[in-house]
Amino acid sequence: MRSDEERGIWFAAGCYILWGTIPLYFRLLAAVPAIDILAHRAIWSLAFLVLLLTARREWQWLRPALRSPRTLSLYATAGVVLAVNWYTYIWAVNAGFVIESSLGYFINPLVSVLLGVVVLREQLRPGQWLAIAVAAAGVLFLTVTYGQLPWIALVLAFTFGFYGLLKKQGRLHSAQGLTVETGTVLLPALALLLYRELSGFDSLVHYGWGTTLLLVAAGAVTVLPLVWFASAARLIRLSLLGVLQYIAPTLQFLVGLLIFREPFSQTRLLGFAIIWLALGIYTAEGLWQQRHLRRVRPSLS
Repeated sequence: MRSDEERGIWFAAGCYILWGTIPLYFRLLAAVPAIDILAHRAIWSLAFLVLLLTARREWQWLRPALRSPRTLSLYATAGVVLAVNWYTYIWAVNAGFVIESSLGYFINPLVSVLLGVVVLREQLRPGQWLAIAVAAAGVLFLTVTYGQLPWIALVLAFTFGFYGLLKKQGRLHSAQGLTVETGTVLLPALALLLYRELSGFDSLVHYGWGTTLLLVAAGAVTVLPLVWFASAARLIRLSLLGVLQYIAPTLQFLVGLLIFREPFSQTRLLGFAIIWLALGIYTAEGLWQQRHLRRVRPSLS
């Protein structure tokens, strides 16, 4: 294995393992309202990004970005979508819905493919359509058996899918884009914490040193896996990265099932199994397509 590819795998594994076990981190903050965690996460993520970019001496991009209305509007929208995703996830984890949250990230790749068709007019292969149809059947099964849509999973899947769609159209690198995104929600986050503090919710400095340090460290916990992911995407094949991405929701699922002991009936297992089958079809079809292209290209040259 080439050293670059090996480094890329380590970066990918690191980011997906951190994303997969982050429910354990947020559960330590269960006493803090989700809206306060969200605001602190945005503020301290921006602070960590400023330190990171300063250490890299990587600020030459900022002035052109601030002068571009398209760039600002694109990343501001991404910041709002990401904030909705963050809030939903934080609330779900501390409300006892880690397993359903993991479902959102299992189906996210298929949602991203579907958004590519609807928004970017991309063409799908028959195997990809089959995977989406099977996943839709799984969501329908869960809806019928539980009497309501798995809305947490769908909100997480679609917000992260839209976030990826917006980022695909941007030109800034990962840390740069996230800096603009968190910068656009900085003032609302500060205003929210100040309002809640003045309203008697003790949102700023009344949690104690341990909790306060966890809130501050949420910046690094948020930014580091994104930086690692960006590095992995540059160093390894997209097909390999696509397979490795299932580490995160699998770990989230196991955390919810084995550590938090969330209820998981046989009926629910069947619904998840249908969606896992869809992911298997999607992954196998993608790998087959990659191998087919590798065989065809030499014959065309």
